[in-house]
Amino acid sequence: MFEAHKQSPRAAALFATQQRLLLSHAAVAHFFNPIGEVEPGLSRRSLGLLATFLGLASRNTAYTFFDESMKYGVIQAIDSQVAGHRGRAKPSPDSLSLLALWYNLHFQALDLLDDGQRYVQFSTRWESLLPSIQPVVANALFFTPEVRTPGPLYRIFSWIDSGGWVMDRLIAGVDRQSFPQPERYLTDVSSIAYLARATGLSGAHTSRKISEAQAIGGLGWAGRPGHSPMWISRGFYEEYAAFQAQKLIILDGALANALSGGAAISQGARNCE
Repeated sequence: MFEAHKQSPRAAALFATQQRLLLSHAAVAHFFNPIGEVEPGLSRRSLGLLATFLGLASRNTAYTFFDESMKYGVIQAIDSQVAGHRGRAKPSPDSLSLLALWYNLHFQALDLLDDGQRYVQFSTRWESLLPSIQPVVANALFFTPEVRTPGPLYRIFSWIDSGGWVMDRLIAGVDRQSFPQPERYLTDVSSIAYLARATGLSGAHTSRKISEAQAIGGLGWAGRPGHSPMWISRGFYEEYAAFQAQKLIILDGALANALSGGAAISQGARNCE
């Protein structure tokens, strides 16, 4: 995931919070298959309506997100330009490639669990599969509690820019065998400054979020702060694991349905009503 961010840092930054990630999924899903009664097509107006319909954000927040996406080429005008609220847009080729990479990384993870062939199945046909899979995945993400409303420790990080990458780095560094207390997992991270540099956050902002998580028992240091490895609590680990597991289940089911030609796919995004 870190390597994917390095490839397209400007575009990836737009998806670096839970809210923006879900807005992105909503926008692409709606582009492929209109959600609910929201007017078809991806436009400033439709994204604003979609954000409030799904309870993801205010209209103004959605408008700002649309404008930023247009500015940095994440979406592009279908006509010569996007004029006003109703001018229609589409995801840029680079954005769709980045989304395909996101899927591929998750399918590779699933394949590691059971020696499956999801990565090969998707990566060789992603352009034809994506319009079927994305509406189903987005719909499930919106209405799966572990994804939409994760636990309090996960939320501390998931609603700040790049906060998910902070969690990813901590979890990636866990060695569950090396720490003697069963409710704590030692990591290979010992510096908040390192976490800030690795994720593009300011040191002060990262430190505040670490302090919030520490205050409710989510993490701490094995010894002197800043000079010893950090640990994360079992509860923090399990909140993260529940989020990731549900996401993988959603993607696995959507791909299997698409490959089998499941009739439910074409109507999947409409089920949010």
